[in-house]
Amino acid sequence: MDKNIEKLSPATLWKHFAALCNIPHPSKHEEGVRQYIVNFAKEHGIECHVDKIGNVVLRKEATPGYENRKGIVMQGHMDMVPQKNNDKEFDFLKDAIQPYIDGEWVTADGTTLGADNGIGASAALAIFEDLKEHGLIEALFTIDEETGMTGVFELEKGHLKGDILLNLDSESEGELYVGCAGGIDVISHIPTVKELAYNGMKWYKIIVTGMKGGHSGMEIILQRGNSNKTMARLLDKAMKETGARLQSIDGGDVRNAIPREAHAVVAVPTDKAADFENLVKKYQAVFAAELAATEPTLSLTATPVAEEEEAFVMTDDSARRVVNAILATPNGVIRMSDTMEGLVETSCNLGVVKTLDDEVKFISLPRSSVDSAKDAAVAQIAAVAELAGGEAELSGGYPGWNPNMKSPILKTMKETYKSLYGKEPEVKAIHAGLECAIIGSVYENLDMISFGPTICYPHSPDEKVNIESVGKFYDFLKETIKSAPEK
Repeated sequence: MDKNIEKLSPATLWKHFAALCNIPHPSKHEEGVRQYIVNFAKEHGIECHVDKIGNVVLRKEATPGYENRKGIVMQGHMDMVPQKNNDKEFDFLKDAIQPYIDGEWVTADGTTLGADNGIGASAALAIFEDLKEHGLIEALFTIDEETGMTGVFELEKGHLKGDILLNLDSESEGELYVGCAGGIDVISHIPTVKELAYNGMKWYKIIVTGMKGGHSGMEIILQRGNSNKTMARLLDKAMKETGARLQSIDGGDVRNAIPREAHAVVAVPTDKAADFENLVKKYQAVFAAELAATEPTLSLTATPVAEEEEAFVMTDDSARRVVNAILATPNGVIRMSDTMEGLVETSCNLGVVKTLDDEVKFISLPRSSVDSAKDAAVAQIAAVAELAGGEAELSGGYPGWNPNMKSPILKTMKETYKSLYGKEPEVKAIHAGLECAIIGSVYENLDMISFGPTICYPHSPDEKVNIESVGKFYDFLKETIKSAPEK
């Protein structure tokens, strides 16, 4: 396992990325990365400002001969999604990510890599070191992009001087993104009542694991399984056919990652224990057959656990309402775009299910490039919660970004890419939330493009970044800045 990623090219970019991997930075814990950027600015004499929410802006004035070029803002986020394999001992608040070279890729040992958006942030820092000819350049590093876009929501006017925003947070080299989906967090609260379990029950912990997960926007089109949905299907059958009593169900960690694992604790009448165990084996085979192409390592197991004294379970009514609500909550692709082939228009991800003292909480993330369609998905989730005797709470809504096909920087970047690589880049919209949409609502005159290297399976422990694509992305970024349109 070759862990020396600093030997890769471009050297400055990989140097910074290696440093970021050594600094814990899950969402809402970006302090170390922020200090790294501030120290970098001091070391290199770069103007630096930290705003009240914790975003960082770096700035360099134009070099001689480039004063008439439009100013460019490079933008990325400081946080990463903390996901790990079930058998990996790792603390995202203390431990360093362990990147290594795997052929043509860089990946991490059992955890998310943080290439989303560590490569983009590293590229922006490298530009301040490497590029000697440029107009006004700025870099905006935001906080908490992955769990609510707090940084851009709190962004104030007056911090940025540039005319063009280059968002460095896309994941397919050779593609320029000119639009994105909007989204909103929907938190469903399903109240529960508990009672003492009957004597003579056999207790089991059910585990769904081995699923791929992934980015709930970019990879929702891949039709991967959702561990919360899978678990609910089994519980539905177990409750009806074996009299299983539900104590708890928990699955997924964050609302913007397709959930890979889930677990539940149930009590089964002793005389139905064999039937229950056979049912689990049956549905392991059912799910494996259904998802053979997308989830080849899916595992469903039920392991006996010790009975607790005075153990409580949900009442039958509570458990039925919880399971029904999980089954009925929309998940996956809802509609494809009518205007752009291959683009998901509307989707929903049932990302988190968590059992609390007196309720089970679901967190869903509906996305759409059509605001009215997003509203319809929200209404459907809220209706399910209401029918289950609960309610839905909305938070963290963000708008979509409408494409501007007459954008001057789009024209420049298409020409620049063709001059570098002999072909035009693809121009697309993305079914994911990009900070561009929110930044553009604050700085309304910004001309915006999003692009990046090739990153596969972000938001999952399979995340990896293509080494060659990083070099092409960085060279393209440098030439784009040098070729910025005139004012």
